[in-house]
Amino acid sequence: MQPLILLAIVFALLILPFGWWTALRLGLAAMFLLTASAHWGRRRADLIRMVPPVFSRPDLLVTLTGICEILGAIGLLIPEVASFAAIGLSLLLVAVFPANVRAARDSIAIAGRRASPLPVRAAIQAIFLIATVGVVLGAKR
Repeated sequence: MQPLILLAIVFALLILPFGWWTALRLGLAAMFLLTASAHWGRRRADLIRMVPPVFSRPDLLVTLTGICEILGAIGLLIPEVASFAAIGLSLLLVAVFPANVRAARDSIAIAGRRASPLPVRAAIQAIFLIATVGVVLGAKR
């Protein structure tokens, strides 16, 4: 829920001075940097447990997805490549969705709190996906 709140706050604070496209890019960049921080912090073990067992080396997958989030966030900060970064982040959101399903279905604790129910997790992921697609569609051509 914190990533969604951060996205909303940054977007709301920046929309008037910078316009919706820049506010959305910067809000998403902040949000993805926040989520990336969990890949190496206290929540790392929780993220590793979220990875479906069909995938080998969940620790490596968590590291790689964190790196992708950081690179995507940096890309969102550069207007000329923001749409490419947003496409990559959209694909990443789709790719990690099975981990969110597992967290919800197996009630995996994240930072000591039980994972939110699947409909809530899915709705939040959908908002993030809509936001990344919005960056792509709003890119100045």
